[in-house]
Amino acid sequence: MKTPSLSTRPPGFTYKGSSLFVEKISADTLTERFGTPLYVYSTAALRERYAIFDRAFKRVPHSVCYSVKANSNLSILRMLAKMGSGFDVVSGGELERVLTVDRKAAKKVVFSGVGKQAPEMDAAIHAGILLFNIESESELELLAERSAKLRKKTRIAFRVNPDVPAETHPYISTGLREHKFGVPITDAPLLYAQAASHKWLEPVGVSVHIGSQITDVAPFGATMERVANLVRNLRAQGHDIRLVDAGGGLGITYRDGASDLKTFEHSVRKYSGALLPPLKNLGVQLLLEPGRSIVGPAGALLTRVLYCKQNGRKTFLIVDAAMNDLIRPSLYGAHHEIVPAKIEKGASMTVDIVGPVCETGDFFARDRELPALSEGGTLAILDAGAYGMALASNYNTRPKAAEVLVDGSKAKLIRRRETYKDLLAAER
Repeated sequence: MKTPSLSTRPPGFTYKGSSLFVEKISADTLTERFGTPLYVYSTAALRERYAIFDRAFKRVPHSVCYSVKANSNLSILRMLAKMGSGFDVVSGGELERVLTVDRKAAKKVVFSGVGKQAPEMDAAIHAGILLFNIESESELELLAERSAKLRKKTRIAFRVNPDVPAETHPYISTGLREHKFGVPITDAPLLYAQAASHKWLEPVGVSVHIGSQITDVAPFGATMERVANLVRNLRAQGHDIRLVDAGGGLGITYRDGASDLKTFEHSVRKYSGALLPPLKNLGVQLLLEPGRSIVGPAGALLTRVLYCKQNGRKTFLIVDAAMNDLIRPSLYGAHHEIVPAKIEKGASMTVDIVGPVCETGDFFARDRELPALSEGGTLAILDAGAYGMALASNYNTRPKAAEVLVDGSKAKLIRRRETYKDLLAAER
């Protein structure tokens, strides 16, 4: 098998000779210094991908509100805040992360999610966030109660369900009437009238989000057509609608390494080309909630091969990372490109790449052809920057991996590896 080509992945992950580099540092150098499993992120990739997204909407008033759930590491949030990013949060904990990074960033925070609780609402009201995305009549009434008690005006939008199908995994599709998210778009006029009756609530926006990992932009355009019509109807009823939250959901290409910046820029331009025409002449500020599309290809999970095991015709590479570190393959059947940190001589091999967790579902790839690899070698699981560490757990009492942010020739530990003492500390 020939050397894997990462020519479509600059500036983050490239081969120099036979060695995989993260910017200017070899993957082997990183694992020698920080151990494995290890999440590594490219600063250059993060900055460039955010800038590309921001530029694609420069013709209209807009705010990029990074989706914190994709990757909530404080160092990544801090870097994005310095670039001018806002944030989309779905819990009080995510809000606390944003406030820890920069309290002034609260003015660019959108609070989404179907299960907001009173203490979370109070914290967001105190912080002075930009917008609450309301997902039910009951939530509306609770927020009205909390705003009145705190005597603070609260800006709201309803997350409407446009009933637009999107081709994605059923677990991350959110725009149909049978999903738990949002309110039926047909119910919106009555709900906005109800919201306007509350002294301390200010209905100023319409919100929508139809799912994640969507690569066909047509559903985004269809959704915005319905949202634009709703905005006109609400304005005709006297509501001052000036914000449209288009949500997130733009997908990335996990297969074949097509994650270069030119490909991404083309994808984002198509995305903006779908969103913007329906909103023309409405004079709204557009809110965008990218997460995966910015941070996904900027990260990789490095893992060491513990054993090469033969079971009949099956060859298994048992690695030291597991489903608790990266659950996407087990949870969604998701594909990640996997490449060696150092190209060795020898025939290619077809293997299952599996972890140590006691579950048959603990795998990263099945029947995958790889270059020759010895026990003790390192593999890089690519495009793991989103929903990797964010979904990590301590299943099998396994400490979570360390995280490192690479900037050129510098590597910064942004989350230390957990210890057994950390895992037991909260228990009595």
